[in-house]
Amino acid sequence: MLLVQVATTIPFVVPRDPEESPASWPAYLLTTLVNVPLVWRRRAPVWVMFGVIAAGSLYRLSLDGPGQPLPYAALIAVYTIALICAPRVRLVMGVVVAAAILGSVALNTTTAKELLFSLFVFGAAVALGRLQATRQAYTAAVEDRAAQLERANRIEAEQAAARERARIAREMHDILSHSVSIMIVQAEAGPVAVRRAPARAEAAFEAIAETGRDAMAQLRTMLGVLRAAEAEAPRAPQPGTGALPALLDRVRASGLRVSYERSGEVRELPAALEATVHRVVQEALTNVVKHAGAAAVDVRLEYGPRALTVTVTDDGKGPGGESGGGHGLIGIRERAAAHGGTAWTGPGPDGRGYSVRVVLVASPQEVGS
Repeated sequence: MLLVQVATTIPFVVPRDPEESPASWPAYLLTTLVNVPLVWRRRAPVWVMFGVIAAGSLYRLSLDGPGQPLPYAALIAVYTIALICAPRVRLVMGVVVAAAILGSVALNTTTAKELLFSLFVFGAAVALGRLQATRQAYTAAVEDRAAQLERANRIEAEQAAARERARIAREMHDILSHSVSIMIVQAEAGPVAVRRAPARAEAAFEAIAETGRDAMAQLRTMLGVLRAAEAEAPRAPQPGTGALPALLDRVRASGLRVSYERSGEVRELPAALEATVHRVVQEALTNVVKHAGAAAVDVRLEYGPRALTVTVTDDGKGPGGESGGGHGLIGIRERAAAHGGTAWTGPGPDGRGYSVRVVLVASPQEVGS
């Protein structure tokens, strides 16, 4: 509004020809009255338009003051209507403004030149208003799209963090459950061995210490992932099929007879799949040590053209024991599903003992990736 007031003030302050209409204070105040309604142009653009037309008509009919190069207040009002009003309102106000233009031209020069010029400038105000409305709508759409992308990225990051927490929880469960189970079995057998076979007791305590050291090393690696500075986290490869013999030796130290067999075309697998095989065997053996009451367990890896089958079978209590429940077998199923595989648990051959069978996808394409 201030800029419009400045523009309408110019004809009153510049030098004028004495033959022209005088620049009086009443004329200036009435000109200012034409501009006042613009204060409410965004809240009530239609009423502002009517106010500007009424004040302009009053000025034209009651005073003979300096004219204006352009009807600034009316143009701003038309621009605002084109910018923020609905199509039906714009149409009605277009008819009203056109009628006001015809009346103004009739009271002034009554020439086609003035009529065409007035229609042109008011049409330009309408075009600018619609152009600005389109620009604002486009900007709002872009901002909304950016907000949606930000929300989607935030949700994806939260889901990724949740998956990582679940993965770390599975890893820590596998490490702790296996190591603590082996240590408990060795510790329970220790007192008996001290009395009957001191040499065996010494080996049992050494196995406890070795299992504890291995668990601490793996936990240190896992907890390093949780550090804020990822670059400072210790980096070490996850244990794979190459670490299975050492794992089986620790289980054998608990007094359990463990056999290990590989069949098919033995080959190197992707690191993630190697780690999954190790964790599956580790968890299955942990369940045997904790729940099965078994004397022997058989571990088999069968390498097929497109799949690797891991089977762990014991001669313990069978499905009636506790080995069929808990988080361990849930973790095994989740690991299998992560590699497009399946996990099955149930009674062993002839209904004796318990068997865990996991099929993991291991196609040549995956191996080469």
